[in-house]
Amino acid sequence: MEISEVERILDTGRLGLSQAEATARLTVHGPNRLEEEPPPSAIVVFFRQFRSPLIAILLVAMVVTLLLAEYLDAVVIGVVLVLNAVIGFVQERKAEGAVRALMQLVVPVARVVREGQDQEIDSRELVVGDVVLLESGVRVPADLRVKTATALRVDESLLTGESVPVSKGVDAVAPDVPLSDRTSMMYTGAVVTSGRASGVVVATGDRTELGSIAGLVRAEGVTETPLQQRMDRFARIIGSAVGVAAVVVFVSGLILDVPLSEIFLVAVAVAVSAVPEGLPVAVTITLSVGVSRMAKRRAIVRRLPAVETLGSTTVIGSDKTGTLTMNRMSVQQIWTPGGRFELDGEGASARFTLGGQPVPTSGSRALELTLLTGVLTNEADVYTRAGERVVSGDPTEVALLFSAMNGGLDLRAARSANAEFAEIPFEPERQYSASVRSSSAGHRVFVKGAPERIVEMCTEMMSETGPVPLDPDLVREAAASLAGEGHRVLAFAYRELPTELRQPGSFGEPGNLTLVGLQGMIDPPRPGVREAVSACQSAGIRVVMITGDHALTAETIAGQLGIETADGGVLTGSEMGAMDDDELTGRLLETSVFARVSPEDKLRIVNLFTAHGEVVAVTGDGVNDAPALKAAAIGVAMGQDGTDVAREASDMVLADDNFVTIVAAVEEGRVTFDNIRKVTFFLVSTGAAEIAAILTALWLQWPLVFLPAQLLWLNLVTNGLQDIALAFEPAEKGVLRRQPRRRGGGVLDRRMWERVGVAGIVMAAGALTMFRWELDLSGSLTQAQTVALTTMVVYQVFQAGNARSETESVFRINPFSNKLLFAATAAALGIHIAALYFPPTQLLLRVEPIGLSAWLRIVVVAVSIVIAMEFHKLIRRAGR
Repeated sequence: MEISEVERILDTGRLGLSQAEATARLTVHGPNRLEEEPPPSAIVVFFRQFRSPLIAILLVAMVVTLLLAEYLDAVVIGVVLVLNAVIGFVQERKAEGAVRALMQLVVPVARVVREGQDQEIDSRELVVGDVVLLESGVRVPADLRVKTATALRVDESLLTGESVPVSKGVDAVAPDVPLSDRTSMMYTGAVVTSGRASGVVVATGDRTELGSIAGLVRAEGVTETPLQQRMDRFARIIGSAVGVAAVVVFVSGLILDVPLSEIFLVAVAVAVSAVPEGLPVAVTITLSVGVSRMAKRRAIVRRLPAVETLGSTTVIGSDKTGTLTMNRMSVQQIWTPGGRFELDGEGASARFTLGGQPVPTSGSRALELTLLTGVLTNEADVYTRAGERVVSGDPTEVALLFSAMNGGLDLRAARSANAEFAEIPFEPERQYSASVRSSSAGHRVFVKGAPERIVEMCTEMMSETGPVPLDPDLVREAAASLAGEGHRVLAFAYRELPTELRQPGSFGEPGNLTLVGLQGMIDPPRPGVREAVSACQSAGIRVVMITGDHALTAETIAGQLGIETADGGVLTGSEMGAMDDDELTGRLLETSVFARVSPEDKLRIVNLFTAHGEVVAVTGDGVNDAPALKAAAIGVAMGQDGTDVAREASDMVLADDNFVTIVAAVEEGRVTFDNIRKVTFFLVSTGAAEIAAILTALWLQWPLVFLPAQLLWLNLVTNGLQDIALAFEPAEKGVLRRQPRRRGGGVLDRRMWERVGVAGIVMAAGALTMFRWELDLSGSLTQAQTVALTTMVVYQVFQAGNARSETESVFRINPFSNKLLFAATAAALGIHIAALYFPPTQLLLRVEPIGLSAWLRIVVVAVSIVIAMEFHKLIRRAGR
């Protein structure tokens, strides 16, 4: 709408609202703030830790042991449950708070016109129809329709992802254009980088664009990570195993006429064997170790299960501005009629080259004047304070200052020698800005602006030998070439003015200018990102760019980073809007660059990738990224330059804002999952052996091989030390060269379950052999059970080494590369030996000391697990 129509509908005008009307509207529409979700209570968070199916099985096991008066067993299981809940509780209390972080973007004070008076009010009291006054450096307090504008430029990057501040004006725009192209609107949270303006409030609080993003964040629940899904499936397998084993025990007992009390005792023993009681704690500790390792590599994990998720990731959807790029403009190319110069480097450290060779700027008059014009038509500044460089002003103008500094210009000296006499500020309609400067040589006007506009104002261009007639086609071709490479292009010109110029307003629009050059700038890629993208691709992870910036700019940066766009080209938000989900899903498979996207578009991309079976990680730093960060399997936010909103909506924060860190996090994620698999295999193989031994003894009508308390001792104490130590295993070779794991795959794959079966049979056979041997030899059931239990303990000493790699021989792994495991294995064996000879533990576990000959037999039998596992690995390596 035209601004006059807006004012008519909102019943406001030049004098603003009356105080009475503002108060009435505040009562109707509520304060200008976002709805705040109360955080979950500590009690809710604590009991949330018990939702896992594996935890539910442990709860059932604890209840059963209480009913059977096995109080010691019940207490031990209870301790495991509480310990696991406490660890999870501490991690989860780092609350999401995404919507609450949005509140920090609403500035506390706003300048408004009410009853014709300019006054400051609390921004929460703004209402629709208020007239707000803005100037450079101010954050926009509500959604505004621009009423007046003078040289107005606004940084909307946190909403749109566009790296360059956009010019704003009062003219109405076409309906349904993307948010980033609504030049007559200013939105909550954006920052005025230059100029002055007034605007009419058209939306406040939850009705703003920022509020709609908050709504998207609220609507997205916490996404289950692949690890959580796998552990849930694994828990269901364990639950089924418990149920099947209990039925087998009950039916077998009835068939064999076993007394009912003994059947219940065997059933409890089988249930305790089937449930890996130490697994929840071991997994939590493994994830915590991953958190610690990632933190050392500058990746801070906010939710424990997210540690492993990057290792499962198949698609990384990355924001461009501030993530793949530096989020600051940098001049890369300068064209003059005498040649095209490149700046090799970024910021103030770049160097000029011509044809790939370093060149001094003093050798080109056109280049010198291009740089000087960029300094003198510039309101930005770069200075040193307390020994540190301070930058202020529009990013584009800052880039021009760095360009001049790289060329050897002293900013202070250049401005001092050319004192400002008059200026024409930049206006979107004008497409240029000009500055009249006076020096010892007289007055000169320096002009910068859009190339097509500057060309119209020029009659000459500066060659290496001096001014020559303008060749407009040559200049336009050079500008088009730079723009085609994704650069934002500005043209620069100057002219000597009559010496009799006396009054600042005594000249009109500049004309008869001499064009001196063009500067092409771009938000450059971060160092190392191209290599990081390549590493991700080698790891089987597809990297796609999702940005609110222009399609051409996005395509250029994608090309520089090795993100291919040839097959699907660049897909824009408006094109996506015309597609249904099926059509867009098809395009997702062939398109790697998405430009001019809104927060809703980005969220839709993530959801469609996920629905297609991909494990999606999303990176971002702006408010516009928050919904997608929340919906992704793992959201990765920037820690330095990112917004609080993005950080609070994420699962992981990059402390150095560097995409390169993601590669390190992917590696650590894969190592973490490998270690979870190792821990799981180690514990489950023990459980399988225990179940097989107990059921076989039942069918053979032997006495019970293991008592429930002995099984808990084995599962939680002796194994418990080693499974936790396995969490500290270092990375295996080639971890980043593997393809990502299948989304539907379990914690243990077919090969690992095969190994569980082999290990279970071998250990069960050994334990039964030693049990029968000792029972026949001594006639003591307690002695036989003690020997069987000790056999399992020694088996686990060797099995811990077997579990360190799925493919590598245990003899090729340095036993001291995981010193903690070596110490834990020795400690577990030592604790068990001590328990055999310590009267209180003898009573507790119902065990007896065993002789030297029994120890020798146990060690010889236990070595069989090493032979079996080595043979299995050899067969699997040969069949790979």
